[in-house]
Amino acid sequence: MIRRVLISALVLLATTTPAWAQSQKGDVSVLFGYALSDGVSGGPYKAADGATYDRMDPKDSMMFGLSLGFFVSPGWEIGFIWRQQPTTIQVSGTKTVDLGDSKINGYHGFFAYHIGDPAGNVRPYILFGLGATSYGGFDYQDPGGATQNAGGETQFSSTFGAGVKAFASKNVGVQAGIQWTPTYIKSDPEGYWCGWYGCYVVGDAQYSNQFEFQGGIVFRF
Repeated sequence: MIRRVLISALVLLATTTPAWAQSQKGDVSVLFGYALSDGVSGGPYKAADGATYDRMDPKDSMMFGLSLGFFVSPGWEIGFIWRQQPTTIQVSGTKTVDLGDSKINGYHGFFAYHIGDPAGNVRPYILFGLGATSYGGFDYQDPGGATQNAGGETQFSSTFGAGVKAFASKNVGVQAGIQWTPTYIKSDPEGYWCGWYGCYVVGDAQYSNQFEFQGGIVFRF
């Protein structure tokens, strides 16, 4: 009798564990964290306030976002992630000045690879995505006291991430990770390269970077 019960229990476990794994079609994450950000440099500009400026940067600040993904295999997930960083734009040089408040939004489709059992409690992952980073416009005051508006800009960007998802139950867990998003802004002339077909200007590409420390709640379905 006991032997029959044990065999029945093992058969039940063998059949329900794959069913749990197969039932996990995707997940949704609510993200929050902190972003370390930088901008780009340019030629020195002497402003009406007497200072000389040669950089523009977003300040480091809190971020939040949402992620939605669907598993196409036990390990591979495809999806979309949106992130927003409310920040303040600064110019710096001989002194640093806050210009105005802005928002940086990231919109990226992603591929993520998860390590371990699809129904396991802990799943490390790595992530790669392509999409766009949008820098919102902002209002600022010129040296004469008049309010001006700096228009926004959207650029193609890639994103890279890694982290871990840990589940306290079948469907609810926590997520922690890091994510780096470099966004090409411009190229500055650096010199010349000459070959068989003539000489060409060589550019020094400049990227604005967001490096995020993320946490959040993840729901799998």
